[in-house]
Amino acid sequence: MACLVLLAASPLGAADFSTGANWPSYGGTHSALRYSALDQINTSNVQKLAPAWVFQTGDKESGLQATPIVIDGIMYLSSASNWVFALDADTGRLLWEYRFPMPAGAQAAYGRQNRGVAVGNGRVFMGTADNHMVALDQKTGRELWRVNVEDARQCGCSITGAPLVVKDMVIAGVTGGDSAHRGYLNAFDARTGRLRWRFYTIPAPGEKGSETWPGDSWRFGGGSTWMTGSYDPDLDLLYWGVGNAASDLNALHRRGDNLYTCSIIALDPATGTLKWHYQEVPQDVWDYDAVFELILADLPINGQTRKVLMQPTKAGYVWVIDRVTGRFLKAWRFANHVNWVSGITEEGKLLDRLEPEIGKTKLVCPSAIGAKNWNQGAYSLRTGWLYLPVQEICNDLTARDEEGSEGKSFIGGSWEMKPPPGGKIEGYIAAYDPVSGDRKWTVPATTWILASVLATAGDVVFSGDPEGYFFALDARTGKRLWSFQTGAGHRGSSITYSVNGRQYVATPTGWGSIVGGAHQAFWPDRPAPRDGSALVVFALPREERQ
Repeated sequence: MACLVLLAASPLGAADFSTGANWPSYGGTHSALRYSALDQINTSNVQKLAPAWVFQTGDKESGLQATPIVIDGIMYLSSASNWVFALDADTGRLLWEYRFPMPAGAQAAYGRQNRGVAVGNGRVFMGTADNHMVALDQKTGRELWRVNVEDARQCGCSITGAPLVVKDMVIAGVTGGDSAHRGYLNAFDARTGRLRWRFYTIPAPGEKGSETWPGDSWRFGGGSTWMTGSYDPDLDLLYWGVGNAASDLNALHRRGDNLYTCSIIALDPATGTLKWHYQEVPQDVWDYDAVFELILADLPINGQTRKVLMQPTKAGYVWVIDRVTGRFLKAWRFANHVNWVSGITEEGKLLDRLEPEIGKTKLVCPSAIGAKNWNQGAYSLRTGWLYLPVQEICNDLTARDEEGSEGKSFIGGSWEMKPPPGGKIEGYIAAYDPVSGDRKWTVPATTWILASVLATAGDVVFSGDPEGYFFALDARTGKRLWSFQTGAGHRGSSITYSVNGRQYVATPTGWGSIVGGAHQAFWPDRPAPRDGSALVVFALPREERQ
């Protein structure tokens, strides 16, 4: 509880960390806690939750992976085919709909994934599968501007993550970490779409950090920025995670640290100038992206309250970084099966790296799917604990030498997913102390959890499973309190909000994504996750509200 008191008294204030009636950003707020201060729904009444309304998007492609945004009673939701919907968040009534005019064949070529929109400055912003950024009028859905970020036919890249609105800018990352591409982060003028700045995640010759890329390896070095960053308004710092180096599994032609891949970068949002960086995995050869959620909180460390940034990653560790200076504070292991290193020192040094060798197969844990994938964890200001969806999967990794061709796949080897030594492939949700890393409880899944986690001030933790069950856990004990069969698998991110004093919990349903496609290979005896694309919204019966 001491952690809770310190967080509530922090200079940012609890209102900046948690959400209330609105869910205004991808991670809830720019601090990415996925925590809500709403407590009308709590451990004493959550078992009475019932569907309030359901919205079918009609989009049959690749499930529904988005996080809905709610502002002043209006919900904004995107689907896999780059459609956007504005809904009455109280009733589900459709207010307007926008369908991005995807060129023929582009959806199949560039993928079918969209994880959400951003809303601000009277606009709704969405990145597209063919690498455009689009701005829509928030009230009408009319397209206001459209910018082609880069020719997707050349770069092999797209925008799948939700953008982030900071002041009068919209900021968006790009895919391409697994192809011969040089990654970047873009900031656009929210009003006009004009490019304000571009930060290349791989320095060009002569720039600081370029010495970590021998020869011309920097040209196709990966470093994608495919998930959503965070922002600290008090420090006026923008934080973003950078993905793996390319080729993924073979560093023969890129001997060096390969900055700024597998790093957290802190930028001046006005100019895109680098303020600091921290590289979690120098010369990554396991596909351990550092692109996942960047959770901003104030924690007591060694007797001092520190402004920290926490990032759980594929590698099975949570990195804890001073978000003011970029200084490494600690890293702790959250997965059971980790062998790519034997540990991480107090200075952040990786010990006993298990390096791939050309033509040799080695069992590496965690797998490239990760001990955690892009679906986000949650940090509760009530309990002071971090809640993570974890999977225990290893892979046989075989590195190969190959040449990069611009915009084409550039893996440098292959993986074959395997169970951990002496164990089985499994998934669970677990609660952790964010400072010590002590595990407080574990709740096994029937298979695995590839939906995000939501925590609330009602001491309830929500998530969904591939077999269609949306469920609630006691945040302090992990006890299962309630579940509901939604009819389709869960791969998106639930939220909570309130309209006219009534709290709602909304979950996207509909199985999809490349990773999700491995489900039946891992659990052939379990029911196949059902596809779909619907938002199911729950509330307490009106007479039960407190």
